[in-house]
Amino acid sequence: MADSAAPVPSLSASELCFEACGRSWRLRRADLEALWTAMSEDDPGWQEDERLPYWADLWPSSLALAAWLAARRADIADRACLDVGCGLGFTALVGQWLGGRVTGMDYDADALAYARINAELNAVSGVTWTIMDWRAPTLEPGVIDRAWAADIVYEQRFAAPVAAFLAHILATDGAAWIAEPGRAVFRALLDELPAHGLSFSKACFTPTWPLTPQAVPVPVTIWEIRRRPNFKTAIDG
Repeated sequence: MADSAAPVPSLSASELCFEACGRSWRLRRADLEALWTAMSEDDPGWQEDERLPYWADLWPSSLALAAWLAARRADIADRACLDVGCGLGFTALVGQWLGGRVTGMDYDADALAYARINAELNAVSGVTWTIMDWRAPTLEPGVIDRAWAADIVYEQRFAAPVAAFLAHILATDGAAWIAEPGRAVFRALLDELPAHGLSFSKACFTPTWPLTPQAVPVPVTIWEIRRRPNFKTAIDG
């Protein structure tokens, strides 16, 4: 799959420096407030998607997911992995650093531009960055061993396409891990999974402190999603 990251957009940016997974990280990020201000209903994709630039910051769910991945190095190493909605690229970089063969996908070309720069800043090579819409996957069925995502379901309309996407990409013995911060809307995705031949379980609950100080940690849950046994899918022929 070709690397489809665009050149870095001309946006006000800042840099995050922090420790995670036993090493130091540097992440270039866009100015979220400036992106919000620059958006208008004339932007491409607004009428159909009202696409919002949540990719432009590093959220607590990503930090929790990174720690989860780091504890599963042996399960990730040398497997085909996919970071769904990779944003700034942090958990894709963590997975690649842990030895996975990672593709980072996002719907927004600007996000991939920052992800590509962040790969260079952290000396992590080998990630494939690609623009992809989960409603129209460009991956063959059943090619992903391990997928992960952080805080991607913030509207109910995302539930059905995300469930269908996971059912399409996961290998027979594949697994997906989704970190989410207790949004009520996430229940819509859980309710949708069985119809697509997928089961889910609560893998862990981890209160996570954001990088920006606040009074209480964010209650992040990581869910594991797998194929249901004996459920016929496209990859079974």
